Amino acid sequence: MKTFHIMLKSINDVKDFVNISNKYDFDVDMTSGRYVVDAKSIMGIFSLDLSKSIKVEVHAEDYSKFYDEVKRFEV
Repeated sequence: MKTFHIMLKSINDVKDFVNISNKYDFDVDMTSGRYVVDAKSIMGIFSLDLSKSIKVEVHAEDYSKFYDEVKRFEV
């Protein structure tokens, strides 16, 4: 499992992150405060407080390709 923090600063950032997450068959969770949502759900992400950093948990052994695509959002 890989854990890191990201910032999604625009609607396009959210769409890009969801599209990247949906390309992979493993689970990706996003946590903000006490809320945990599926990173493959655009509505779930919009329910989070996007003004703060969001914790991302990737539930996979081999997450390197996914991480390479989303590391531009990392803080």
